[in-house]
Amino acid sequence: MSAPAPSPLAIVDAEPLPRQGEVLTDAALAFVAELHRQFTPRRDELLARRGERRAEIARTSTLDFLPETEAVRADDSWKVAPAPAALDDRRVEITGPTDRKMTINALNSGAKVWLADFEDASAPTWENVITGQLNLIDAYTRNIDFTDPGSGKSYALKPAEELATVVTRPRGWHLNERHLQLDGTQVPGALVDFGLYFFHNAQRLIDLGKGPYFYLPKTESHLEARLWNDIFVFAQDYVGIPQGTVRATVLIETITAAYEMEEILYELRDHASGLNAGRWDYLFSIVKNFRDGGPKFVLPDRNLITMTAPFMRAYTELLVRTCHKRGAHAIGGMAAFIPSRRDAGVNKVAFEKVKADKDREANDGFDGSWVAHPDLVPIAMASFDAVLATKPNQKDRLREDVQVAAGDLIAIDTLDAKPTYDGLRNAVAVGIRYIEAWLRGMGAVAIFNLMEDAATAEISRSQIWQWINADVVFENGEHATADLARKVAAEELTAIRAELGDETFAAGKWQQAHDLLLQVSLDQDYADFLTLPAYEQLR
Repeated sequence: MSAPAPSPLAIVDAEPLPRQGEVLTDAALAFVAELHRQFTPRRDELLARRGERRAEIARTSTLDFLPETEAVRADDSWKVAPAPAALDDRRVEITGPTDRKMTINALNSGAKVWLADFEDASAPTWENVITGQLNLIDAYTRNIDFTDPGSGKSYALKPAEELATVVTRPRGWHLNERHLQLDGTQVPGALVDFGLYFFHNAQRLIDLGKGPYFYLPKTESHLEARLWNDIFVFAQDYVGIPQGTVRATVLIETITAAYEMEEILYELRDHASGLNAGRWDYLFSIVKNFRDGGPKFVLPDRNLITMTAPFMRAYTELLVRTCHKRGAHAIGGMAAFIPSRRDAGVNKVAFEKVKADKDREANDGFDGSWVAHPDLVPIAMASFDAVLATKPNQKDRLREDVQVAAGDLIAIDTLDAKPTYDGLRNAVAVGIRYIEAWLRGMGAVAIFNLMEDAATAEISRSQIWQWINADVVFENGEHATADLARKVAAEELTAIRAELGDETFAAGKWQQAHDLLLQVSLDQDYADFLTLPAYEQLR
């Protein structure tokens, strides 16, 4: 007698949403359940391994390239699979959440790629998770439009040949989806986001001349890349599409992954598309991993750490060299500026900085780069056009002149800049403002003319934590202490109340955001991710 059919996933603690049945079909849920059964145990082992590696770094205060994978790095013969046509030219990529207006604007932006984000630019409310999937399905079937209720402005898709190629970013391995459970166990958010998107859209995208393409966030080792590769192999067999149809770009946004770039590409080689240099999460990862390492690992204000800092330069140049050696795309970092509709002077200065940043990346050999706003697409495009002209990429620039030693990637003390009191105030101000919006379900937030996401909050709270625990003395003579952080946070809350008025302030989640920022900034037991305690408060 055959075994009974497995129980479907339970949808827990979630009000039904309009049209959710189009996403949460029995067949799609069965696929996600199978992913969960097959791969969550390995996910759990790899999360435990992260903790073991962190403990080793705490003991040694150093990192090195892995001796056990020396043969992979030394073997010059292997390359990643050739890029599909839709991903060969990636000179400008726009990032953003999958709400309806952003979906249309990003696809229409003129960028070559849209990073459709279920991760740091999206607060993972049940509504955001499900409606984001619906918006992508509607975009591919051209059943999407949007009218802004405030302005009355209408948005619709341009012709298909003018639309950006979509590369979807699921959540990181550390986050579960509490609303989908199997036998009482929460399904990893990464498998929910990947599984629902892949199941509904893989064949549809192939029919459109593209494919299911992904960005993989928060990767910490080549073993985590191997897990993703096995998931891709399983998923392609499950729905009956050719192996190698999936393509993945891995964000090198953790310090441990920076030491395993070649191995990560090797594990994914039949499905690999490239690597990306993710700035804020990378700095957050340095603080997290070397928080016991003493003064030489103390970072200055985040705005004082430019991509020309020696240790950041080592990281980005090694990334370009590694990618091009293996035939993969090297994608540069984020231009987060949000143009002001009221201040032309602010725009002029910011546009000049964006241009300089993108010129540097294009001249360093990157094949493309990120922007957060459609107005920045032409600026970044011009920088890459000047170098690429009609070529789709510059993977032929092997950058064999680049030589990076293990110590170069963690040479934080080569920076002259120091933490400042204004840096503390900014970290508190941005942290509170971002977390408040996140708790209301917004993951991409314009703060002080910059588009901020969860990585911003992570570096902000990590810097507060690090400066206090390193007993930093600011230029004004004040010591970084928990009491000083509380005082600054109270002043910021008062200023926000005065700015908004009592009624608007009370309607928000300001006190909750203030308390959560202080919790993760002041607790001696450093939380691995701010989004873990924040998710418990997200309704």
